[in-house]
Amino acid sequence: MTQSNNGSDPAAVQLDALRVALELEIPSDVRYIERIVAVVTRQCADLDYSPRHLHLNVPVALSEALSNAILRGNREQADRAVRVRSVADREELILEVADQGEGFDLDACTNEADDPGFLEREDGRGLFLMRKLMNRVERFDDHGNVVRLTLRRA
Repeated sequence: MTQSNNGSDPAAVQLDALRVALELEIPSDVRYIERIVAVVTRQCADLDYSPRHLHLNVPVALSEALSNAILRGNREQADRAVRVRSVADREELILEVADQGEGFDLDACTNEADDPGFLEREDGRGLFLMRKLMNRVERFDDHGNVVRLTLRRA
């Protein structure tokens, strides 16, 4: 892709004007996480996101959101699905992960990394990581439980 179009190549795409949207629905199965993360990361790579965003922020935060939706929200029930929506442009990436669970209190469920009750556990840090790696993390109901992650490029 070309980052600017000076008029000499009519087929060149201006990245500044490009906006990529993606909507996916997957079964409540953790085996899909890696593939979804790869698709979204590729979407960001095509928009020239930084290596830190491509190798840390996006994969870790999205993996955590997907695993929470599958394991906690849908409780791995085969008859439930997870919806993923991704919208990316040169300014920001917005990810929405929706499950069919009952919802949760975002603040009450976020544990600090050094919380004594979680120091020896392998789980319980997903929301903490999402909040550290993304600019904004929100939760709302929209015909299911939705977590929205926003990453600004600034």
